[in-house]
Amino acid sequence: MIPDQARRLQRIRKTALLLTALALLVVLLSAYLRLEGAGLGCVDWPECYAQLLDGEPPPQQFGAPRLLHRAAASASLLLACCLAWLCLRRPSLPSAARPACALLLLMLALAVLGLWSADPRLALVNFLNIVGGLGLVTFSWRVVLASRPQTALPASPAPTLLLRLGCAALSLSVLLGALIGARYAALACPSLPDCAGHWWPEPGGWVALRPFAPLLAAPPAGEPAGMTLHLLHRWSALCTLLVLAGAALQLLADDGRRRAAVTLLALLLMQVTLGIVTVFSGFKLWLAIGHGVGAAALLATLATLATLLRRQCDD
Repeated sequence: MIPDQARRLQRIRKTALLLTALALLVVLLSAYLRLEGAGLGCVDWPECYAQLLDGEPPPQQFGAPRLLHRAAASASLLLACCLAWLCLRRPSLPSAARPACALLLLMLALAVLGLWSADPRLALVNFLNIVGGLGLVTFSWRVVLASRPQTALPASPAPTLLLRLGCAALSLSVLLGALIGARYAALACPSLPDCAGHWWPEPGGWVALRPFAPLLAAPPAGEPAGMTLHLLHRWSALCTLLVLAGAALQLLADDGRRRAAVTLLALLLMQVTLGIVTVFSGFKLWLAIGHGVGAAALLATLATLATLLRRQCDD
């Protein structure tokens, strides 16, 4: 590799690593501001939950966290501009430039979306903010992967079908979890493993998948739409666990991908445990935040495995 190109890749990689850390911080702070503002785990729980939808938000002090969130988001946008320029200037690096440009566009879209973020009743805006935050981590980590030296990897029977199915199941589970948060549906199903004796959504509950209607109040326990989101999220999480665990177990014998496979198994176990403990604890604030950050880490780990397997196919 040409020395100048190697130094450039190193700068890209360091910038992308810093951006990934900032993106995780933004996700964590966004979750804190959203959930704490909703009253998750407050003193009068659950009566205080989502009072802000009725125009009576519980008193909160967001000074330092909000300022830190804005500072981290602003620094991330500047770094994203720098990263895109590093990847696009001649000679361009297409493998890193594609996720870098997608990252910059996503940040600009989230900045515009922030104009409507002050109204908690807009479920669609809440949903896009949650999903967009996870996308920031994924795209910035993809730039890190694209800027790493491509060492030769030994051939192995890559479980591409299992991995693709697992990616689809995880994406669905993440989207459903984001809808639960966006619609303030935590109280709709405070039990495990069933929802008030139900194991599958009722016919009238599918309306919950339409996030365009403004919210008037949080769904109460046993509300069909809220239960639908919880049940679908749990079934998709179970499918994700089984499929991705199978894919990771197949890769444990592969020296070049064992570390990513072990990380995936550990994150799957942690994420499932956090989800269960969050429900049984009465939706404690920091457990719910950890569950969201864990989803971002899972997506980044899947991106790592997908990149390693793609390199094998290219070889």
